[in-house]
Amino acid sequence: MAGVWFDELAVGQVFEHPIRRTLTETDNLLMSTLTHNPAQLHLDAEYMKGTPYGRPLMNSAFTLGLMVGISVGDTTLGTAVANLGWDEVRFPNPLFAGDTIHVVTEVIELRDSRSRPDQGIVTFLHRAYNQRDELVASCKRSGLQLRKPA
Repeated sequence: MAGVWFDELAVGQVFEHPIRRTLTETDNLLMSTLTHNPAQLHLDAEYMKGTPYGRPLMNSAFTLGLMVGISVGDTTLGTAVANLGWDEVRFPNPLFAGDTIHVVTEVIELRDSRSRPDQGIVTFLHRAYNQRDELVASCKRSGLQLRKPA
């Protein structure tokens, strides 16, 4: 188990995740196809030449999933009961195939579960940055987390 128990988390605790990931054209194509998203801005390089970006943008659903996924090994692997929701999802800068992201997670809220004494609710703030340390994605994620067994 690599995750952290609810009782071992503290508001303000920061995780700088060691996993980095270079995004590929295949990532973008697969995610867009799997989610039935035919948007030209993800799949049509010729169309995108006429836009301010000049090339296809990475699918934001992929970006969100990857950002949260990178965090799992250090935070919730084996200690999460359920994901309760994502809030305030933002993509302030574009991502393209060839960019490399890294993720930082901060614990921003903790509260006891009223109905499950062996669990608590944690809210994480995830932030993804590109290779130039520009913020490319962020979200708040709430989850039900196990307490350390007695």
